This record gives sequence, structure tokens and C-alpha cells, in this order.
Amino acid sequence: MSSPESRPSTPPADFAKRNPNAGAPVSRFGSPKPTGAEPRTPNPAPSPFTLSPLGRGQGEGSFRSGYVSLVGRPNVGKSTLLNRLVGQKLAIVSPRPQTTRNRILGVKHLPHAQMIFIDTPGLHEPRGAFGQLMMKTALRSLEEVDVVCFIADASVDLDAADEMTLKTLAPLRVPVICCLNKVDLVAHKAEILPRIAAYRTRYPFQEIIPISAMEGTNVDRLEEIILEKLPEGPPYFPPGVTTDQPETFFIAEVIREKIFMLTSQEVPYACAVKVETVEERAAPALLYIRAVIAVEQESHKPILIGQKGQRLKAIGQAARQELERFFGIQVFLDLWVQVRRHWRKDEQALRELGFYLRS
Repeated sequence: MSSPESRPSTPPADFAKRNPNAGAPVSRFGSPKPTGAEPRTPNPAPSPFTLSPLGRGQGEGSFRSGYVSLVGRPNVGKSTLLNRLVGQKLAIVSPRPQTTRNRILGVKHLPHAQMIFIDTPGLHEPRGAFGQLMMKTALRSLEEVDVVCFIADASVDLDAADEMTLKTLAPLRVPVICCLNKVDLVAHKAEILPRIAAYRTRYPFQEIIPISAMEGTNVDRLEEIILEKLPEGPPYFPPGVTTDQPETFFIAEVIREKIFMLTSQEVPYACAVKVETVEERAAPALLYIRAVIAVEQESHKPILIGQKGQRLKAIGQAARQELERFFGIQVFLDLWVQVRRHWRKDEQALRELGFYLRS
């Protein structure tokens, strides 16, 4: 492994270090939000949710709760839909396929219901240990959920790859809703009707609804449909909790999103981010974060760093600005690059870099 590279920095000396590997939700995710640091929403706020008669319950005190899995091929908008439904950016978004690598859980709290959404890697033909792990993660999300939302691209016709993904739904015994996403990309809305008919003949969906996760079109109606199909029961998560992932996971995801934005071809797919240190100082409020970007090949390293470190600096600056908006305090982001050869094929490396099946 080569020596790390980083942009010049001097870590603050008087930080109170806390454990970055704690598995329980902390700070912004697991406790009430500090004043003046509300999480940003990636798109305009979704339409206000209107409870259906089932949502209001049959009597005083009736409550509905359950898990909803978002599945589909890569790049159909699952992460954008998760962010829209929860009203908070929990999953990174990129126009490139297979951006999501892990299971991401988002909790939506309503007066009479709790909806727990699970975003997953895209269903695809797995290649290598990493591809198989992502596929297992996606399929695991279909186990013991109450509703499945199958996300497809409304702007293109159903094809053989879609047929293959629909086969994964065959064993399910829970309600499955087909969400034809990206209707904002369809110039002539009449084109959507034959696509709805095609999906209707391929699988016995309980509902097929055209939506735009990007613009929010019909997302409020989708929420109503999901709520109608959730069982009655108590909430699974306390108020204020929006996910079960630790802060370090989301810090790493923000950095990885900027790598996708500022690099090209194979490089972003060959990168993994591990947050090694999170240190916080009370006065003045400052968060020091040290993260390592692992790349597979020596040749990837200069591409990621750029001439005189300019690309790595741009990645760090973009990530730092988003993290500062999120945490509401100044962030000192110390980025390093290391070569971890063929980490996507190495099961031990995958575990060390934080890729594993969550129960």
C-alpha cells in the first residue's frame, strides 16, 4: 500500500475525540436536532401528506407502521425517491448507475403512522465479490418487509433486463407497487400508457403509479397508497430518529458523492471511503474529520489527486461545504488517498472498508 496523500492541513490540537465506529445513531440522526442546523433537503419539499381514511384509523389511537423496500434496476431513481419520501437527504444521488452500495434506511414520522423506507443497490447481474455483496444486500431488503415498491424508468420501454428484475419479485407474498419514475422526462404523457400496460401484463402489481421523484409528481399519492397497505401497529423508532446508520456512514457517502461528481470513467467505482476520525470541539464549534479514500490501482491515485492536488482539494471543498450545512458548524476535512489493490474482489478488504450485510 502506498503512503497516503492529503491536502496540507494541521489538525486542531484540543479536540475531544469520540468513537467514529459506534453503530448506534448519533447526533443528527439519533437525537433532537440542535438549533440552527436543520438538515438540507436535496429537492424542493414534497407535497404535504394527506392522511387517507385508513391512515386516520378506525378509531381513536389507531396507528400504522411498517417497512417499505425500494427496489429496481440501477439508476432508476430509488435514492432520489427515498430522499423525497423522507424529506431529508439520506442517500447520495448521481446520474451514474450503481451509485448506491449499501442498504440505507429512512424513517418518515406521521401523526398516525411511521413509514420505514429501505433504499438498496440496483438489481443487476453481479460480478465479483463486491457485485455479489450488493446483490445480496438488495435481495435481503425484500425479506420481512410489509410493502415493496418496484421502481422502473417511465421514460423507456420495458426490456429484457426489466423482465429479469421482475423475476426477483415472484416469490413475494406482500403488496408490490410499481412506481414508473422519471415522468418528468417524458415529453408526451400518452407514451406512458402503453408502458403501464406492459408492466401490468408482466406482474400482478397491486398498483401502478407514474411518479417523478425529482419533481415530486404523484409522490403524495404514492405515500397514501403505501399507508393503506401498512399493518396497524406501534412505531419501530422513537421520534426524531430518521435512520439507523451512524454519522460516519453519511460523512463517507457525502465524500463519495463528490468523487462521482468530479471524476470520470472507472475511477469513482474504484473508490471507497472510510472515515477514521471524527473529533469535536465545543468552543469554538468545530468538527475535525479524517477520511481515507481507497483506490484499486496505483494509476487511479494521481487522477483522484489531480495536478498539484487540485482535484482532491475540490472534492474536499465540495464535501466540506455540504457537511457544514448539515452539521451547522465549521468542518475541517482532512482527506487522504491510499491504494488498496483490488479491494472489490477482496472479502477482508470489503469488511474493513465497511461493506457487510446488515441484519
